[in-house]
Amino acid sequence: METILIFLQREANRAVERAFGMTEEAEIAPCPEAFGHYQCNSAPRLAKVLKTNPRAVAEKIVGALELKGACSKVEIAGPGFINFTLAPEFLSKELQKQFSDPLLGMPRHKKQKIVVDFSSPNVAKELHVGHIRSTIIGDCLCRLFEFLGSDVLRLNHVGDWGTQFGMLIAYMKEFAPEKKDVGLDSLMNWYRAAKKCFDADPDFQKRAQGEVVKLQSGDPEALKAWKLICEVSRKGFQEIYDLLGVKIIERGESFYNPMLPSVVKELEEKGLITVSNGAKCLFLEGFKNREGEMLPLMVQKSDGGFNYDTTDMAAIRQRIFEEKADRIIYVTDNGQALHFQMIFAAAEKAGWLDRKKVQVDHVGFGLVLGLDGKKFKTRSGDTEKLIDLLTEAIDQARAVLQEKMPDASSAELGSLAKIIGIDAVKYSDLSTHRTKDYTFSYEKMLRFEGNTAVFLLYAYVRINGIKRKVGAEIDVEQLNIQHSAEVALALHIRRFGEILESVVRDLFPNRLAEYLYELSDKFNAFYRDCRIEGTPEQASRLVLSELTAKVLKQGLEILGLETVERM
Repeated sequence: METILIFLQREANRAVERAFGMTEEAEIAPCPEAFGHYQCNSAPRLAKVLKTNPRAVAEKIVGALELKGACSKVEIAGPGFINFTLAPEFLSKELQKQFSDPLLGMPRHKKQKIVVDFSSPNVAKELHVGHIRSTIIGDCLCRLFEFLGSDVLRLNHVGDWGTQFGMLIAYMKEFAPEKKDVGLDSLMNWYRAAKKCFDADPDFQKRAQGEVVKLQSGDPEALKAWKLICEVSRKGFQEIYDLLGVKIIERGESFYNPMLPSVVKELEEKGLITVSNGAKCLFLEGFKNREGEMLPLMVQKSDGGFNYDTTDMAAIRQRIFEEKADRIIYVTDNGQALHFQMIFAAAEKAGWLDRKKVQVDHVGFGLVLGLDGKKFKTRSGDTEKLIDLLTEAIDQARAVLQEKMPDASSAELGSLAKIIGIDAVKYSDLSTHRTKDYTFSYEKMLRFEGNTAVFLLYAYVRINGIKRKVGAEIDVEQLNIQHSAEVALALHIRRFGEILESVVRDLFPNRLAEYLYELSDKFNAFYRDCRIEGTPEQASRLVLSELTAKVLKQGLEILGLETVERM
């Protein structure tokens, strides 16, 4: 089902061709309701090409339009802006089609293979608050592309290889040989102790480096210890992914380790490697430091070891040639933007990446800040554990609900608190422009008013309450939009596909969050101004309410939020 924006753009293109005999991509965009519903801004630009008055150009375009009753009014404003006001009858028919459309008004997309690389914690360390944005944003983007029918590969590129494991294995052998009842807390403590030994004791450092060699060469004892570390970490990660409702496939650095020598060899054979201070590097045009020196992408260290750059080069090659990805999305913090720009440029230079065939995106994001405006930490100054943050959100949601729902059972409160607490955390993050930092506040995110998950959930609960109270069947054929509040709500519902198209293109989930907040707000205005129960318009308004609920529920599901029936 095409969007209204696409429909108007096509008709404006045809009008330009009829009026001037030229092919032109019309500029159509939503406009403030005071002026209409959509606006065409092409006339001023065309006037420069045609060397004539923009308003005269607009008049010719309007005269050539064939909108088939879609608009009740088409007006020219200012220096040739064309404002379209949609007819209520047209909107009614559009929403009837949208009601039964599986994609709720979103145009069909060609099925693609999408690889999303997100979350990516380090093994032997706990997920902390710094991982929340990558995990939530990545899951949201996966849900969006899955909704559109794409084949989505959700990858968790965990840090499960390298020097730190030699260090940890050496420590475990010497100081914790029994390795009984190993938990993530034990691993964290051993890692901290191993790091101190590594930094202070040259002999321990040598033994740790020896364990790295053993691990890389497949020594059975080293591999056994490594597998134990990974398994313990995996269980700790999974507890949080289950709580967040996030599905993800672990494919860490170790997966790509066997590929690293062939990556370097291929780059050498293509003449792309320059040896700098004994290290094998790629120097890429356009990447320089402040002194104007070219930045190196190091794929092999002077001691023959591999690093993060090598692994990411192996990963992008594997995703292009073996996974046959149409689009690869990396969700990491803003600080890694330059790194991925260099990886993409290097993959192009190597002849692996053809951007006409494969789209690559780095989805960067800002920091989570505490109320003091600094990185979010515990009162003791440690980095906040993600499990503690989520548990606190659930506890605080329960306290709010207990006050609002004194008649609710303990079991109901527990179930609702879990959903609302997690939803509140997710929505607080996703409703923020991802490239910006945001301040984390339990009090703000659990409010029943304003742009919060609770506000959206309450709108959904209200609609279900109306349906239960009225008790009538929904008959989509009865939809007949008339009142101005109905028009405003209907127009917003019909723009659902336009918003999703925007998120698919630019990967900013906050646009969908903002759309759903406005949808809830417009429904509340409609509910205030248009009585439903017992009126001649009851059947029509029930359809409008039900479609609001359908779009709201689907939008929340794409964001990764669960809905509730009562609160």
